[in-house]
Amino acid sequence: MIHLKDKIIVVVGGDGMLGKEFIKQIRENGAIAINADINQQPDIEKHAWRCDITDEGSIKFLIDSVIKKFGRIDGWINSAYPRTADWGTKIDTISFDSWRKNVDMHLNGYFVCSKMAIDAMLPNKKGSLINISSIYGIVGPDFTIYEGTPMTMPAAYSAIKGGLINLGQYLASYYGKSGIRVNTVSPGGIFDNQPESFLNNYNKKVPLKRMGTPQDIAPGVVYLLSDASSYITGHNLIIDGGWTAI
Repeated sequence: MIHLKDKIIVVVGGDGMLGKEFIKQIRENGAIAINADINQQPDIEKHAWRCDITDEGSIKFLIDSVIKKFGRIDGWINSAYPRTADWGTKIDTISFDSWRKNVDMHLNGYFVCSKMAIDAMLPNKKGSLINISSIYGIVGPDFTIYEGTPMTMPAAYSAIKGGLINLGQYLASYYGKSGIRVNTVSPGGIFDNQPESFLNNYNKKVPLKRMGTPQDIAPGVVYLLSDASSYITGHNLIIDGGWTAI
């Protein structure tokens, strides 16, 4: 049976499309979900806290506050999506400085969060950490789906998301002996009122003929947080409607 009764789970990036649904379903399954987002105001009584994943001090303050209030952290999800103002610029014109800043904020931010969260879990010798990656951390982008739109897939995104999958495997291997499980979830494209031409192109390619929704992704996250997945670590759960199967 899948449930999260009485678990203390931190969702970093809880104000995002996916983060909001993660929090909703985590709470529906009996856990206390802490919304840790850069746009939140600190109020641990309301289970909300401000967290900037590019700032070690901010992450430490969050963890210390949760431990002080609840005594432990059972689960942690990294789903924040920091990016520069020029995010979405095509690779032909992207500057090295932009590339470097995005990799630093996103990939390195997830690393710091993961390391500090795991350190907080170690005294209890159990815990579940999940990094949110993407199908574009697994396969190259199909640029034909962007034809007729101003959209593209940022090059740094693919590098970051691919790095997160391998980081998860490393952490799972290293901390398994300590009872800490580390997994990755890689969603396919999520519907967000994209241009009609993009939606048509995407839906024609994906076997299930539609984009995903946050409601499609959250149950897999809940499962990996639960004791029902107690023998799963180092795994990359792909939830993509079959995109990477073809």
